[in-house]
Formats: sequence, C-alpha cells, structure tokens
Amino acid sequence: MLHGVDISAHQTSYNAAGLDFVFIKATEGRSYASPHRADQATKARKAGCVVGFYHFLWPGNIAAQAKYFVEKCGAKDGDLLAADWETTSSGSHASGAQKDQFLREVKKLAPGHRVLLYTNVSFWKGHDTSSYAADGLWIADYVSPGKPRIKGKWLFHQHTDRPLDKNVAKFENRDALKKWAAAGRE
Repeated sequence: MLHGVDISAHQTSYNAAGLDFVFIKATEGRSYASPHRADQATKARKAGCVVGFYHFLWPGNIAAQAKYFVEKCGAKDGDLLAADWETTSSGSHASGAQKDQFLREVKKLAPGHRVLLYTNVSFWKGHDTSSYAADGLWIADYVSPGKPRIKGKWLFHQHTDRPLDKNVAKFENRDALKKWAAAGRE
C-alpha cells in the first residue's frame, strides 16, 4: 500500500516527505479556486509524489463546473483529477446522474488524465445508482487503512482525518502508481 494525503487551502504548511501521493482541493462549484493549489502541487512534486487535484461538486451547472475545474486546477501530465461528491455546506448534494455527468465531462475535457470519484461510504451505498467512478474509486471510510466497508473496487482509501486526511492506495509501489496515472495520456 502507498501512503498519501488530501489537503485543501487550510494545509498550506503540510509535509510531503515520505508520501507517495497528494490530492489537492483545487476548486468548488463555479466560483472558488484555492489560492494555494499551485504551491501545494509544487511541494508535492519536489517530494516525488504523484499529484491529484479535486473539485468539490455542487448540484447544477455540471458542464460549467467541469470546465471551471479543468481550466483552474493547473494539472500537468500524469496528474490525477477527481470529483469530490458529498453533502455541501448548504446541506444539498449533486445527484448520482450529475456526478456521472461531471466525471464524463472532465474525461472529455482532459482526455490525458485519469479521472476519479471521491466519495464516502454513505454516498456510495445510499446515493449512487450507477457505480460509475470513471477511472477509479477513492472511498472515504474511517476504519483500518485499506479495509473500507464496501464491496466495490477501490484504488484509494481515505481512512482518517486526523491530523489531516490520510489515504492509502492499492498500488505495488510509487512507480506503478505513476505508470497508471500516465496511462491516462494514451
């Protein structure tokens, strides 16, 4: 198992040493772009990590959100792109069909990148109707690392949020993850 973190604008001083991958919150909706995403990605790249960017999905205007994310995230070759599908601060959430539309739209707009779905067990079991996760599922479930309580295939598992969001990935080594990420360009 590989180890990584996912961070937002709140973790400007995170430590990438010893990590294999870092997911960075890039955008939310159609108006928020993290002011720290480029610096956070630079730090991860300097540490040799695979970089991923994620977009916090809101209901509505799905094509516009996908375009905003792809234009603003700052992804480079070999970077991963993900949709964060969960309850918004207003208590709403994108539907399963909107989640699927967003993932497909990002794949269309950024064909050279692997695209993932990040969600929690509750959404995966209770709101998802298609099991569509684009190129891979990144599941949040605060249990033992690498043992989420789902039957679906997953590639990444967020297992805790203390002191920040810690994750594991189902790859033999960092080179295998880099090779898989780069295959999105083929």
